[in-house]
Amino acid sequence: MVTVETIGRIRRAFLVDKKPIRQIVRELRVSRQTVRKAIRSPATEFRYERQVQPQPRLGAFVARLDGMLEANSKRPVRERLTARRLFELLRAEGYEGAYDSVQRHVREWRRQRSQQGPVFIPLWFAPGEAYQFDWSHEVVVLGGVTTTVKVAHVRLCHSRMFLVRAYPRETQEMVFDAHEHAFRLFGGMCRRGIYDNMTTAVEAVFVGKERRFNRRFLAMCSYYLVEPVACTPAAGWEKGQVENQVGNVREHLFTPRLHFADYAELNAWLEARCLAQARASTHPEQSDKTIWEVFQAEQASLITYCSPFDGFREIEVAVSKSSLVRFDHNRYSVAVKAARRTAQLRVYADRVVVWCAGEIVGEHPRRFGRGQTAYDPWHYLPVLAKKPGALRNGDPFRNWDLPPALAQVRRRLAGHSDGDRQFVDILTAAAEAGLDAVEAACAEALSAKLCGRDVVLNILARQRDAPPPCPLAPPAALTLAIEPVADCARYDQLRRPPAVQEAYRGAA
Repeated sequence: MVTVETIGRIRRAFLVDKKPIRQIVRELRVSRQTVRKAIRSPATEFRYERQVQPQPRLGAFVARLDGMLEANSKRPVRERLTARRLFELLRAEGYEGAYDSVQRHVREWRRQRSQQGPVFIPLWFAPGEAYQFDWSHEVVVLGGVTTTVKVAHVRLCHSRMFLVRAYPRETQEMVFDAHEHAFRLFGGMCRRGIYDNMTTAVEAVFVGKERRFNRRFLAMCSYYLVEPVACTPAAGWEKGQVENQVGNVREHLFTPRLHFADYAELNAWLEARCLAQARASTHPEQSDKTIWEVFQAEQASLITYCSPFDGFREIEVAVSKSSLVRFDHNRYSVAVKAARRTAQLRVYADRVVVWCAGEIVGEHPRRFGRGQTAYDPWHYLPVLAKKPGALRNGDPFRNWDLPPALAQVRRRLAGHSDGDRQFVDILTAAAEAGLDAVEAACAEALSAKLCGRDVVLNILARQRDAPPPCPLAPPAALTLAIEPVADCARYDQLRRPPAVQEAYRGAA
């Protein structure tokens, strides 16, 4: 094969040095055809490209291989087969050729498919103009259990500053919580938010860009002064930054598999890693600056963050006769005054709050398992006052986490015949005096080696009595100049009868 150096020497010898072809053939030991080809064509390199690739063994399996490649392209990226795996499958079906033929065909098939794809236009965003939001699913180990978590991605389009947070669900309250944490970290909001057509935000998709957004989602956008924009269905390139971020975050943060105790610990680590990566990564457009430096400059263009949005999802629930409400396959207790009534359950990312008749009747940390019951024993105190026997076997009162002194009084009263009644009376006093005051009274009674109901209630009554008034000092103007002297002999005069009575007795 004639090299590039040989072609250069032929061209210089003929065109510059004006040597004849015969002399060039003799000096460079090449054929006349090679010399003529080099001087007649402006090409500086000769390439041979095979127009038709013979496939003596693969030819009968080309259709089968194309079908396997087409089906393979529709699988998720992590489940797609490599060329080596496709070769093994063909071998199992009778293919006797080499792996190189399969690999060459796979490469050519993918090259042709890549040329058929759409052409994209690079996007540019002004500071504070827009952010993008998306979800991804990742696998982590929480509390020793392998768990698939839903990760919310929020990314500022101009500076590329981003935040990711993990949740057990993709529900609306999780969307609200992710926005609140992101806006608080960024110190503000952009004027537009770019989303896909997720059901937690979009209720109906119409022609073009027209959408009917969810009412609560619009309330959040209105609170933060953000204009929501939904992408065209199946057009992920309209929010390509956050789509690309999903793959990068999976590679840099979730590989290898993370191990944490709970979601709080995982999210704290993710936030710290996002900040560290922003400080260490170069901005893709402003190569002389980091993402963190561009973000700091962009903060002046953001809408100022003031306070968190009350991001709850409200549903109506029926309170059972056991004073329990059911939500997401779990049960939560409420105050007994709401039993057998309809209440409003406000679901947050980390807690549930139950309202009835305009007041809160129950609040619990949210549970994400199935078949769990969250009790607050204080909800059942009015019923317990009428049925003190339920204290011993009542399900809400098992493993009751009471203050130390109150728990010790309960243990000591358990041996009395009316111990349950006495302890319930002490608990009832806590509703009026407060749990801290009852705990202090129990501690004082225990220090005196007493634990009865009457003793604790007496101490509470004495604490409620008003303290005696402080003695007042008399004004200086009222001070006596001569202090009176006590003369007890004057009382003896009262014991003797008057002189008139003595004379009357003598005449008689």
